[in-house]
Amino acid sequence: MENCDKRSDETAKVIKKVSPVHYHRILLKLSGEALMGDGTYGIDPGVLGRLAGEIRDLVASGVQPALVIGGGNIFRGAGLAQGGIDRVTGDHMGMLATVINSLAMQDALERLKVPVRVMSALRIDQVCEGYVRRRAVRYLEKGRVTIFAAGTGNPFFTTDSAASLRAVEIGADLLIKATKVDGVYSADPIKDPTAVFYRRLTYNQALREDLGIMDATALVLCRNSGIPLRVMNIYEPGALLRLVGGSEIGSLVEPGE
Repeated sequence: MENCDKRSDETAKVIKKVSPVHYHRILLKLSGEALMGDGTYGIDPGVLGRLAGEIRDLVASGVQPALVIGGGNIFRGAGLAQGGIDRVTGDHMGMLATVINSLAMQDALERLKVPVRVMSALRIDQVCEGYVRRRAVRYLEKGRVTIFAAGTGNPFFTTDSAASLRAVEIGADLLIKATKVDGVYSADPIKDPTAVFYRRLTYNQALREDLGIMDATALVLCRNSGIPLRVMNIYEPGALLRLVGGSEIGSLVEPGE
């Protein structure tokens, strides 16, 4: 209990330090792999709990966070299709994997007493409610974390595209893509030690150089809607809170030439 109190005191100090926040409403895109921790499949409860704690701190600072979580830690539609499963069927299986991850995050947040709603693009009424834009915005205005599951509800569209679409629909000030690296590089920094780090770049540059930040559909949607994208390392403790406070974390992709 003493350690919990100490952590709460430290968190309160950080929240006070970054207040007022620079971004009021954000959409956080988490990959399914981010939930695996050091594992090769499934969900690491420790990682899930830590991420839920960081999202709770965002809510406490006055931010309205929405989430889109991928399903790659369980099923990935394109990968299943390569194994011989019909692509549409595989994509539907991948969508259901995102629902599993969303429910896991909902449980982790509720254990921290954070109000949360899961809204699915596929109708699964006994598990969670269907996505309705106006209702989602209302939830955010009431201080509830809103998790968008099942992608766009359509095959052949990635969860990156779903994140961009939902960010536009809810009027997010910022789209955050949480990754395993600290931003955007000219090549994979793990494979190529000479890769150049981009602190700032435009959507057109990302498309032109095929940097693989998100698929082209997602990038074009963000570019045309004027929503900035921040790419950051989700494994850096406290980075999310510092980011919404205006710190230069990771790489910023924005409209421009």
